[in-house]
Amino acid sequence: MAIVQEIIRVEVNNTISFGNYELTEKKKVSDFEFNGDLYKVKTYNEITKLEKNGMLTYESVPGTAVFNFKPSTNSVAFEVAGKDTAQISLELEAEKEYKIILNDVNVGKAKTNLGGKLTFSVEFANETQTVKIVKL
Repeated sequence: MAIVQEIIRVEVNNTISFGNYELTEKKKVSDFEFNGDLYKVKTYNEITKLEKNGMLTYESVPGTAVFNFKPSTNSVAFEVAGKDTAQISLELEAEKEYKIILNDVNVGKAKTNLGGKLTFSVEFANETQTVKIVKL
């Protein structure tokens, strides 16, 4: 489960998977329709970016592969893989506090800024990490 060859896809559990951190040149998929929304993905080894209806949803530096991405009203859950420690940014509700859970361990709380951006880091040790962000 290291990468998403087709850059973005719908999974059988009605989530999306996207990103390929092994690419040396940028690849992009635009106007990918899922549940009535349009998604755009840009990915390669330096960055992975997901936009929903023209708004930033997910970004990682360096690039990552994201599996079973499932946003809801009060949370976002996904699995993520990569080569190096990645800084991940999510666009959430502005000026709200969120609990960050990595591999079922509560690693702390963070508050989004005026734009709703929440940024945290994930380390990879040749394995996929499970991430859940929950609004408090």
